[in-house]
Amino acid sequence: MKKKTKYDVAVVGATGAVGRTMLSILEERKFPIGRLVPLASSRSAGKQVEFNGRKITVEELKAGSFAGLDIALFSAGGSISREFCPIAAQAGCVVIDNSSAFRMEKDIPLVVPEINPHVIGENPGIIANPNCSTIPMVMVLKPIHDRYQIKRVVVSTYQSVSGTGQSAIEELKAQTGQVLKEQPATKDVYPHQIAFNCLPHIDTFLDSGYTKEEMKMVNETRKILEDDAIQVSPTTVRVPVFYAHSEAVNVETEQEIDVKELRKILSEAPGVRLVDSPGKTEYPLAVDAAGRDEVMVGRIRADLDNTRAVNLWIVADNLRKGAALNAIQIAEVLIRR
Repeated sequence: MKKKTKYDVAVVGATGAVGRTMLSILEERKFPIGRLVPLASSRSAGKQVEFNGRKITVEELKAGSFAGLDIALFSAGGSISREFCPIAAQAGCVVIDNSSAFRMEKDIPLVVPEINPHVIGENPGIIANPNCSTIPMVMVLKPIHDRYQIKRVVVSTYQSVSGTGQSAIEELKAQTGQVLKEQPATKDVYPHQIAFNCLPHIDTFLDSGYTKEEMKMVNETRKILEDDAIQVSPTTVRVPVFYAHSEAVNVETEQEIDVKELRKILSEAPGVRLVDSPGKTEYPLAVDAAGRDEVMVGRIRADLDNTRAVNLWIVADNLRKGAALNAIQIAEVLIRR
């Protein structure tokens, strides 16, 4: 991508939860935008979004939408990405895609800027943004892997409904009111009631008994950390929280872990914030992570039976670092070049 002072940017899925967050982060970080083109389906075309104090009309996503643009940020689902990302790339855009459509393609980089910006080639067409549950975990795993060499990870996630989208946020709100009024909970987005409940089911089940979401964490972690030997055993759970995903992680390493040293390493890791004073009831919370850019880590403690293992509690805003912020940080890497 040519060095410029201003860049023309499309946001695909601009009216969705991640798309709106992308717009707000582009504004917050003063991304050097010349022209902003919000794109969405015909259903949302004609709506308006706010950017830098002005209203911009959302345009319908079409094959010709990308002519003359520099960067296209996609967050509109896998089927849309599979159809339109190659079209945008062919039109000369650098595409940063938030769906799972291209993440495991051999020649497409899967990027967390604090970890592996070096995998972005000189003339990237499509760059994949990792999953919202993978990003916060690998942000914490990377410095551990560099120091102690990770052997195995066991992770259970507690993922907020905003990871599903705006419709899921509205369903949780509605069901909460219904349950409190002792009325039947109306189900549409999820197969079971989500209010006051936990669903061990994110994405579709595979023949293995694992879900696609769980396998994303396995495969993406290995690709980002560039180590296929890392074993990952995941369980992903949807919980009745609006924003921010939480993760309980047990990490086993090749070398013995010094917990005091590990706290220091994590406190210095880019993009990571250490919150670990249990005696003062200070540990990462979803309500504190919501709206923040950092990945928070705490409850750091040695495994009771294994000197080469440690337990962690990780929390991050899934719409920000888990999706929109990471994509925009990738774009910032590109323009710095």
